Amino acid sequence: MDSKKACILTINIGTSATKIIGFDYLGVEVVVKKGAYPTFHPHPDLSEQDPEQIFITIMFLLKGILNDASFYDKHYVQSIILSSSMHSVLPLDKSGNTLGNAVIWSDNRACHISTSLKGTELGNRIYKNTGTPIHAMSPLSKITWIRENEPEKFERISRFVSLKEYVIYQLTGEFCVDYSIASATGLFNLEQLKWDADAMKFANLDASYFSKPADIFYSELKIKAPILTSLRLDKNTKLILGSSDGCMASLSAGSMRSDQAVVSVTSSGAVRVFGEEYLLDGKGSFFNYILEKGKYISGGPTNNGGVAFEWAARGLGGNYKDLPLEDLMVKLFNEAAKVKEGSEGLIFLPYLQGERAPIWNSNARGVYFGLNITHESRHIIRATLEGILYEIYSIGRSIKRHREFQTIHLNGYNAMHPLWSGIICDLYGMPASVSTYKHAANMGSAMVGLTAMGVYDSLEHSLEIAPEKIMKNPNGKKNKIYSKYYDLFERLTNKLEPEFEEISKLQNDY
Repeated sequence: MDSKKACILTINIGTSATKIIGFDYLGVEVVVKKGAYPTFHPHPDLSEQDPEQIFITIMFLLKGILNDASFYDKHYVQSIILSSSMHSVLPLDKSGNTLGNAVIWSDNRACHISTSLKGTELGNRIYKNTGTPIHAMSPLSKITWIRENEPEKFERISRFVSLKEYVIYQLTGEFCVDYSIASATGLFNLEQLKWDADAMKFANLDASYFSKPADIFYSELKIKAPILTSLRLDKNTKLILGSSDGCMASLSAGSMRSDQAVVSVTSSGAVRVFGEEYLLDGKGSFFNYILEKGKYISGGPTNNGGVAFEWAARGLGGNYKDLPLEDLMVKLFNEAAKVKEGSEGLIFLPYLQGERAPIWNSNARGVYFGLNITHESRHIIRATLEGILYEIYSIGRSIKRHREFQTIHLNGYNAMHPLWSGIICDLYGMPASVSTYKHAANMGSAMVGLTAMGVYDSLEHSLEIAPEKIMKNPNGKKNKIYSKYYDLFERLTNKLEPEFEEISKLQNDY
């Protein structure tokens, strides 16, 4: 191995695909592989994924990398680190076998569970302890739904894990969860760094149903010998526990300052801020995830980021709809760029999958408002994009009421596009830096992994490998236009709350 360069493989288990990217110890990308898989929606409120398909995809990608002579002739893998999306729930029996599909973050089946708990004395205490909003997204609500609606299945369940934990179990035979993923469950006490007693009581469970929590640098798990042999990995290859995709993407911004917000838009989207204290308000509006002990990432997520635009793209693609998705998106971005700010009087409420921050309403629904006979598909495409970003902006506004920030950093494959980043910059009316590297979660994972390996002595020092940035300044005239449209967007969202509730009931009645 003397002639080969050591590298770290980063595995990001995303909502629509897994990306495996190798980095050398200077933070330079050396290999990229991506594999997609579906999300199943047997009902508009249900979102599920097949854990076996995801694990097979990961193994297929690893095989593709490690059997490629152009990679293994030059590099050897010293460690593997994982990140993933948050809030997934997968029930297992006592033998570790899956009991159905994984329920993922966008699933709203537990809406009534969270509605009945939120605002109660117990609900407020759980939020204060865990930092996770009381919402259908949280594993706390999803697990309670299973207990109440599928009692026979619940009796067979021995453990609840996330998709990331399931992959780790398949690789090592052990159940372990990082503090970051644990802190997204609504079941983990941020101060005590253990499963929360109040949340356990509400779910009618104990800690034996959950994995051993550990910090994101933990590397004591051993990859099973048959896996090492199959992948042609050295027996000393380390598996580093890693973090959530949100924490990793925020870290890749290259700054851990509390006066900067990180805006990410991938399948979903989020606005996040760093802090040495977590961010709570009287309404339970903000998430709080542990990056490392004493360092938190707080903010708000949206259910309807890139996935909402992809929905519109497939329906409005016209002559382009048979193109591969990435090519289709570029064509539609170009069409949208020909339309003026405000889409000539058309506004889109992007709540196709209900909504998380800042309205936390699982019953919210999508609406096009202002359609007239002069509007064409390009106006609808532009309005769809703007509606998604009005929602992203609304999250930032809610954070700003409690923690001031002066600049924004944009990452995620959608937010980095010039049209998206320009609108975000103009909406916020403040300077923005845009990452030049689109795989933000993988880059953040490399930072954590290299710190765990001792290449860097702290996460702060690992920031030196952060990608370069492009600076953008807002257009004052466009900011004023967007401010007026955003005000209408916000009023429509608030006014339609009773109608969202009613249409949800009608849908579920028939």
